[in-house]
Amino acid sequence: MKRCIFFLLLAFPAFAIAQNKCDRTVLETEQRRFNLMVAGDTTALRAMIADDMVYVHSNAMTENKNEHISAISTGRLTYHSMNREKVVVRRYGKTALTNGVVHVKVTLNGKDFELPLAYTAVYRKKKGKWLLVNWQSTKVP
Repeated sequence: MKRCIFFLLLAFPAFAIAQNKCDRTVLETEQRRFNLMVAGDTTALRAMIADDMVYVHSNAMTENKNEHISAISTGRLTYHSMNREKVVVRRYGKTALTNGVVHVKVTLNGKDFELPLAYTAVYRKKKGKWLLVNWQSTKVP
């Protein structure tokens, strides 16, 4: 019994490091997505989004993948900055959820907005890459 506990204690730090590395990969993927949205790089962004993605904006506007990419590529939706804080990752196998606050500066249909958003993002790991499956945000009062 003591031997079993000893080996578990030895293995736990390695598991914790691996778990943190995976969480970092999810967060890095999310940050890269935000950066691509700000840059308007819809070619690279398309590869980070699942084909069945649903994107629910804080004004309840809902887009699928093609609508979201089109809104950015046509300039109907222009992200100027996306600064994330207070983010937490939870993973369930090949699914990861992030919850946090992102401060967004955006132009929608020619109107400028600057607002903090509480958000939930759902990612699915496919062929070694984390893809955005769902986004939902709410204005923080």
